Amino acid sequence: MQARLRRGTETANRNRYERRPFAGENDREYGMSNVTYHVIEHDGGYAYKVGDTISETFPSHDDALRAARIAASEQRIPDEDRTIEYQDARGSRRLETSQGNDRPETDVDG
Repeated sequence: MQARLRRGTETANRNRYERRPFAGENDREYGMSNVTYHVIEHDGGYAYKVGDTISETFPSHDDALRAARIAASEQRIPDEDRTIEYQDARGSRRLETSQGNDRPETDVDG
């Protein structure tokens, strides 16, 4: 019984201190993420939506579609590496480095 506990503890400690990859470091292995901008009716006009985030309201579908295409194209532009600090679901503070060339593929559905 004690050997099992020891083995389990070693595995838990190894996983706990395992080096985490940079955001995007494994993109070649797993593929880039994809972000889709959806044009929707919103607040008496139109907006674009990414995940749960909704843009400002535009007077026409064409205006919202144009804005979504601009935002999507800007999201693909490489930038400098950045340190990102955030709180995970457990409430722990995390620091990661996001590579500036780690940009998602984007689509616009409108």
